[in-house]
Amino acid sequence: MDISSQHEHGADDRDPASLEAWLRLTLADGIGPEGGRRLLAAFGLPGHVLKAGRAALEAVVTPRAAAALLGTPGAVQRARIAATLAWAQQPGHAIVTLADPQYPSSLLNIADPPLLLYVRGNAALLRAEALAVVGSRNATAQGQAHAERFSEQASRAGLAIVSGLALGIDAAAHEGGLRGPGSTVAVIGTGIDIDYPLRNRALAQRIAQQGCIVSEYPLGMPPLAANFPRRNRLISGLARAVLVVEAAAQSGSLITARMAAEQGRDVFAIPGSIHSPLAKGCHQLIRQGAKLVETVQDILEEMPVARRIPAVAAMATDEVQACRSGIEKGVENGDAEAAVVMHAMGFDPVDSDTLALRCKLDAARLSGLLLMLELEGRIEVLPGGRYRRLG
Repeated sequence: MDISSQHEHGADDRDPASLEAWLRLTLADGIGPEGGRRLLAAFGLPGHVLKAGRAALEAVVTPRAAAALLGTPGAVQRARIAATLAWAQQPGHAIVTLADPQYPSSLLNIADPPLLLYVRGNAALLRAEALAVVGSRNATAQGQAHAERFSEQASRAGLAIVSGLALGIDAAAHEGGLRGPGSTVAVIGTGIDIDYPLRNRALAQRIAQQGCIVSEYPLGMPPLAANFPRRNRLISGLARAVLVVEAAAQSGSLITARMAAEQGRDVFAIPGSIHSPLAKGCHQLIRQGAKLVETVQDILEEMPVARRIPAVAAMATDEVQACRSGIEKGVENGDAEAAVVMHAMGFDPVDSDTLALRCKLDAARLSGLLLMLELEGRIEVLPGGRYRRLG
């Protein structure tokens, strides 16, 4: 029985005994996702795998893995299975198996679909028409504003916003998605019971209440570095298209974009200043064929959504809040106001009146800060009274 057949005939997969068989398969030592898929393809549902003989199993997986499946689970594994079953019984929690009719069909078409999805929140969002929005963790205020505004408008048009719950662009995308009926899906690289990063704990709680958090990793999985590039295939796989907002030349967001292209998804990128290192990844994607977008309408015209929205002009931002929250880390020597000015300036020339509005500083104080930054060689004055940061 192949995987697609299991998907069609897995209606009994939600009862505890069936789920326990799935957990035994996925938590057994030496199996792993690839081995699990081979076993399912060979024998059908996990209950059939566990009843297969040693010789039959060893024709598909290693003798060690076959022994792990045939033997009685040890105390540690029994405890893990019991804890997971108890977790799944809590309100708002679900475990969606590869054979469950509720499993998102978009993931069935990727090269390595997860055997299990651990879900907090509205699991139906996993099957919604979706746009993935990704970008730098160390985003500029302007980049965060773009991510939030694009995501909000796309959500209001009926698209779920998929991202990775990281700091920076991901968090801004989730915030925007929560403001529309499309809501948002957070794909995480830890066990679903782990709060990571801690700074996004409150945001994660809101997503669990109003949207959906999903992980392929078992409970208790810590934030291992190798898990995050791997989870990116699910971010792109759940979406019809991927929007990259800001990305450095070696950004992990480019991995998501590459996976999206391999999966047959559209890739969009927002261009930035030629002076900004966080625009280099987007410009690279555009040179490679990603679609340059300036408004949300550029994306919606490429996607079949329920309704359209008016084109969005160049986006004004609430820079003050974004700037101040974006510089909580890395402010040295107590020079918080100068750091706010540098962050709000971005990488494009800007006049002092606009900076004053962004930073909520009076003209006299801003003038003094600009002079100090100019003398330190951190900004330059351009014709017309505009300022530009240097590096």
